[in-house]
Amino acid sequence: MAKDIKPYPADRKGKAVTLGTIEEMKEMACQVRRDVVRMLAMAASGHTGGSLGMADVFTALYFRVMRHDPHDFRKTADRDMLFLSNGHIVPVWYSVLARSGYFRLEELCSLRQINSYLQGHPASEAGLPGIHIASGSLGQGLSAAVGAALGKRIDECSGEIFCLIGDGECQEGQIWEAAISAAHYGLGNLVAIVDYNNQQIDGEVSNVMNVEPFADKWRSFGWKVQQCDGNDIGDIVTVVEKIRAEKDRTRPSVILAVTVMGKGVPFFEGTMPDNTNWHGKPPSLEQCEQALEILGETSFGDF
Repeated sequence: MAKDIKPYPADRKGKAVTLGTIEEMKEMACQVRRDVVRMLAMAASGHTGGSLGMADVFTALYFRVMRHDPHDFRKTADRDMLFLSNGHIVPVWYSVLARSGYFRLEELCSLRQINSYLQGHPASEAGLPGIHIASGSLGQGLSAAVGAALGKRIDECSGEIFCLIGDGECQEGQIWEAAISAAHYGLGNLVAIVDYNNQQIDGEVSNVMNVEPFADKWRSFGWKVQQCDGNDIGDIVTVVEKIRAEKDRTRPSVILAVTVMGKGVPFFEGTMPDNTNWHGKPPSLEQCEQALEILGETSFGDF
């Protein structure tokens, strides 16, 4: 990590930023998309489609749902924790971490640069506040989340474990091994959120290796299943709060969040094979300017 990086804003203290209304969160999600597009264009590298598609989910989690403290994210035993298994969409995570107070906004411009702790996939060894493990080798993140959820129960700590995974990633056998373990140990404090967009780098999930009937598979492994519009912040918040309101939870929960890859910028949106490039392709500087104009200015400001 570069020696001059200062993880925490000097002018922000206390708990994480919480947004009171759905409209405020929608505006923040728009700003997060602006961040993502600008970061990727500056880096000339990275994954555009999934990062934009999951902006609403990350905004809902960090600005309304999760109990977290940017200044004490490792030491607070009863905090919520997030694991990003499909680590290639990390630009959207970097944006919400910065905007909720984990590190300075101006660091976002260092994505994928030498000596930056904003690597192309999450890297815990870089010392970035808010990230617990390195990820990006698909299929592994849910196993780590299962371990964290079990650890919280052993330590008699409250708090949820959230794990974000891709639907294409669920072609990996390790996902289902972890799913079995979570159900076996009755980890009611574990919530997996699947980016359910039917897209992966080689084409549509249903064509590469069909995972359907997807919801039935999770139920057969002992999980409670919810589905929501992953691009509707109100729907996301409602579903998560419904899960959290349940008493005596003894089964893990999975939310199938139906999203549109590239959501928010029409020329990034679309299904494969017609618009396949945006899975792992950054925008050009010209495309960046076009996208920023579409997304419009927000009151949260640029980095």
